[in-house]
Amino acid sequence: MIGKRKITGSPHSILLIQLGDIGDVVLSLPCIRAVRETYPHARIAVVVWDKASSLLEDCPWLDQVIVVTKRSLSLREALRFHTDFFRNLRSLHCDLAIDFRTGTRGAIMAFLSGASQRIGLYADDGKLWRNRLFTSLWMRDYTLDLHVANYLLGFCEAFGIMTEQKTPELVVAADKQEKIRILFTREAIPQNKKIVVLQPFSLWGYKEWGKEKYISLILWLMAEYKVAVIVTGSAAEKNRAEEIVNNCGTGCYNFAGKTSIAMYAALLQECQFFIGVDSAGLHIAAAVGTPTVGIFGPSSPVSWAPMGKQHLVIRKEMPCVPCWQKGCNNSEKSRCLDELTQGKVKEMITVHLRNNYEITL
Repeated sequence: MIGKRKITGSPHSILLIQLGDIGDVVLSLPCIRAVRETYPHARIAVVVWDKASSLLEDCPWLDQVIVVTKRSLSLREALRFHTDFFRNLRSLHCDLAIDFRTGTRGAIMAFLSGASQRIGLYADDGKLWRNRLFTSLWMRDYTLDLHVANYLLGFCEAFGIMTEQKTPELVVAADKQEKIRILFTREAIPQNKKIVVLQPFSLWGYKEWGKEKYISLILWLMAEYKVAVIVTGSAAEKNRAEEIVNNCGTGCYNFAGKTSIAMYAALLQECQFFIGVDSAGLHIAAAVGTPTVGIFGPSSPVSWAPMGKQHLVIRKEMPCVPCWQKGCNNSEKSRCLDELTQGKVKEMITVHLRNNYEITL
């Protein structure tokens, strides 16, 4: 701990800053809940990137979601956006700002918010001026191999911000669930079918298992468990999803690009099982209460896999895993995924479903 050890007084207006990816936002939900439970009468706002903002529309612990855009802006548009953005931040009259990342942008936002108390994570990346923008810093103990959600909670707990609910929990409004059911009807998915959602894609190619393996897995799931399979992805991944679906026949559906991120959460809540790569979808599925299978490559399940017995991690045991590289020697190709066989994945899913009474397909 660097600086004050506790937050003084009872803040009336709190600014939270989470400028990570969608999965990072999901894993910050226990912290958001902890802030609300610790300061039940405060006004709480959170700053997130635009791609994650709709995921928090129904969050009961927030009063406001402030959106930062990543899209390209002209110089005039950028000046107008940032002027309005920081004017709005100041209008919140924050007395406490908490940044959940070590980047410079969030630190600047915390500083310019005008909050008298600003707490953040110590950054040892050479940009030490960034640390000076906070009144208190927390230094992570890197000798502890912690789940990201627990690491963030440890940061909050160091300042007296507590919750009993340690796992991410995402609230989805009933109207979104109803819209997903209508979408199922429109896509002619039989009502008596249980649904498995499969997310085979990632922004990072070195996390993907391979198209042919996923086709084999889908065909096996439909034959063995008589389920419908929905393949999901972004709009940019629609054609790749179509290649998979076209090889799987009746009972497999392409939903790539058909939902917003908020509606994607509703979709995952309406399905019975999720299988996918180490990506945001895995975290969202777990946060809405859907059992998951995560197919992991170079990254660490200890840090990133959903917590709980209804969630299964499948990976190839190799002495170099996890390596935290972008594929072997940063080649964008991961041998640990290439050598993970279809038979091994099917076997582990079979055992997991048989041994976990909470999961039925």
